[in-house]
Amino acid sequence: MCYVKCARYIGFSLVWAAVFCIVANVLLYFPNGETKYATEGHLSRFVWYFAGIVGGGLLMLLPAFLFIRLEEEDCCGCCGYENYGKRCSMLSSVLAALIGITGSGYCVIVASLGLAEGPKCSDANGVWNYTFASTEGQYLLDSSMWSKCYEPKHIVEWHVTLFSILLAFAAIEFILCLIQVINGVLGGTCGYCCSRQQQYNC
Repeated sequence: MCYVKCARYIGFSLVWAAVFCIVANVLLYFPNGETKYATEGHLSRFVWYFAGIVGGGLLMLLPAFLFIRLEEEDCCGCCGYENYGKRCSMLSSVLAALIGITGSGYCVIVASLGLAEGPKCSDANGVWNYTFASTEGQYLLDSSMWSKCYEPKHIVEWHVTLFSILLAFAAIEFILCLIQVINGVLGGTCGYCCSRQQQYNC
């Protein structure tokens, strides 16, 4: 049951990563816990791409739950052949992992772009714009520049922290799904690690 147990562990890890992505994305809508910036359209455009909610979140739960339930699949019968059920399940998990790679990859790209562009904030003249867009992400290395954003308060810290969380967990999801692709191929082609007794009973 080595391949299936590996998939199961990956599934549980993906669930937790997806939850963190969803929470981080939701918090991006409420700087300092306030809703007015969302209603007034003063959020970063990348917040509205739903990268954490959809890409790193909901789209990740599908393969995650499939991986978790692999161990419960019947090992008997597939395509008219006995004892091939687990192998077919492992191979089908590869397709689910590819969906996960797509979702997490999307989240990584959006989070990276969001970090590079920086938050949308009000400057000293009360004008709302992307103050750090022209810095090509250099503002991340120079915190003294962050004072250029006057409103919302601490928006740079809020923006950088949450998009960094999205980037980190989406990257973890991407790696885990890539591992499952390899695990699924090996489990499907090399065989599910059943004991001889299990195969006999099938």
